[in-house]
Amino acid sequence: MATAEHAIVVRDEAMELPSLPPNQGVEAMKDIVFGSAAGMAGKLIEYPFDTVKVRLQSQPEHLPLRYTGPLDCFRQSFQADGARGLYRGISAPMMGAAVETSCLFFSYRLIQDALRAMVYPGVDQLPLGVLLLSGAASGSVTSLALTPIELIKCKMQVPVESAGSKPPGPMTLIISVFRQEGLRGFWRGQLGTLIRETGGSAAWFGGYESVSSVFRQYSAKEQSYSASDPLPIHQQMIAGATAGIAYNFLFFPADTIKSRMQTEDISRIPVNGERQTFWTVGRALWRQQGLKGLYRGCGITCARSAPSSAFIFSVYEGFRQYFG
Repeated sequence: MATAEHAIVVRDEAMELPSLPPNQGVEAMKDIVFGSAAGMAGKLIEYPFDTVKVRLQSQPEHLPLRYTGPLDCFRQSFQADGARGLYRGISAPMMGAAVETSCLFFSYRLIQDALRAMVYPGVDQLPLGVLLLSGAASGSVTSLALTPIELIKCKMQVPVESAGSKPPGPMTLIISVFRQEGLRGFWRGQLGTLIRETGGSAAWFGGYESVSSVFRQYSAKEQSYSASDPLPIHQQMIAGATAGIAYNFLFFPADTIKSRMQTEDISRIPVNGERQTFWTVGRALWRQQGLKGLYRGCGITCARSAPSSAFIFSVYEGFRQYFG
């Protein structure tokens, strides 16, 4: 009888499901608010560089190229529209930065909590491979919300071909995309965003966690230091800058192809003509310009992503530390 009762108890214990940590609603709200603030602050820093990057990526296939390089693109853009032109279309990416960063931090933390509850109970610091997987998963989720925002952003950043023409606003572009392609048109370039965000987010969080781990190990050897203690601000910024460069460099070709697809002039395509896919655009770009074409604008992108990413992580970690 005792044996049967013991079996029932063991069976009941085995059926208990792991639970996530309490206060998930509060933590989610913190991720959304803190991530949004950090993302928008970082976007203000990087946006002129992003405009130059998109203009370099979306140059027409025929030679000679409109811009010889980032500095020439800066010069021509500033002469044409001034500083306002470099910030044209910032409303959509500001919203996109808030959505992207808050989604990344929220899903990254939630995935880690789920893994700790189901696979790594009682483990505070997950292995680096698991953190990379968590970052990749968070990026894939974020890409679905980010593609429509980036579509409008890229279309606004490309200079108007006709002299004296007024550049279209975001609502004009939204209506135009919907009329020409329907709801599906807002996710044009989704594969490129998915590849960039999935791999890039793994590199972003992985780079930050790796460099942070090195700093913590060094500090632990030099003095009494707890793994739960926040890193000094300069170490957070170094880790964030490394993460930004890793994010942009490793998967930059996917972003180039996406930008080419999203800035394509739909009105010039025949009624029965087929739209180009991610792979056809990639192959055409490779044949025309090779690896250099796929990485056009990468230098300026990495240059702006280092301070921007450093600022994003520092602001987010600062809010987390101050508000608990």
